[in-house]
Amino acid sequence: MSKRLLVIVVATWIIGFTWVARAQTPFPTRTKIDVSKLGPQVGEKVPDFSLKDQQGKTWTLPSIMGPKGAMLVFVRSADW
Repeated sequence: MSKRLLVIVVATWIIGFTWVARAQTPFPTRTKIDVSKLGPQVGEKVPDFSLKDQQGKTWTLPSIMGPKGAMLVFVRSADW
């Protein structure tokens, strides 16, 4: 067997052995996060805030409240 062929065979064997050994090792599992517990929950009171809109007008919680209150809706994109 030529020296070059022997190097190719040995390298192939090492790569194959490494691949098989790695395939038998389980990948680390990710910890699942319960996203329903993040942020304010349904029915929870909104903390007081002061924010500016695109025209620079400042809005607070009392300034957006109507006679029956206000409903804030937050739409989240698929993945931030």
